[in-house]
Amino acid sequence: MEITVLKNYSELSSTIADIVEKTIQDDLYDLEKRELTKFILPTGSTPLGLYEELVKRKLDWGMVTTFNLDEYIINPNHEQSYHTFMRKNLFDRIDIYPGMCNFPDRNTQAYEDKINEIDLCILGIGTNGHIAFNEPGSSFDSETRVVDLDEQTIEDNSRFFDSVDDVPKQAITMGLKTIMKSKKIVLMANGVHKYKILNVAMNGGITEKVPASILQKHKNVEVYYCD
Repeated sequence: MEITVLKNYSELSSTIADIVEKTIQDDLYDLEKRELTKFILPTGSTPLGLYEELVKRKLDWGMVTTFNLDEYIINPNHEQSYHTFMRKNLFDRIDIYPGMCNFPDRNTQAYEDKINEIDLCILGIGTNGHIAFNEPGSSFDSETRVVDLDEQTIEDNSRFFDSVDDVPKQAITMGLKTIMKSKKIVLMANGVHKYKILNVAMNGGITEKVPASILQKHKNVEVYYCD
């Protein structure tokens, strides 16, 4: 699978923002569709530049609904929850209706049932090959569920907390099967520490040991990387 290498993080962010903007605009001008534009969105450090770029573009979010990939088992109002992350970095800064911003919770089946006809899914990738919180060994048939976080993921995410002991040990995640139902998937990765696993996932064997490798089976995937 081709990996498009971009010059820097700014170009990575603007390139993915172009894709989001085009998806919104194409749906706005499709008079026959008259349906919501549906996005699956990630958190973490990689999409921060993307969200900043989208805020600057002042797009029309009135017919957009979003589904977040995952959330810690944590108070949604905690400063490190993904609810807080998305409000701070995107939702409170654009004209999207709050009721159109969806997050997984313990009622996993209800969340799963909402996720259909997704126009665009944006993903990051973990250093162990996870997408969302689908850790190595996750079934390719997995759906939205509660999961135990891998030690590597806890260590990687400890930079956002006071200490590694403060990182939640469980999360709720959209499943691999769920993600694969999206019409289009864009994976963005930033940093030399991500390139090796990115190349393994996109060009190595398709295995549940590397959850992101399932993307090789999707018919409409674009992969973007910068150092």
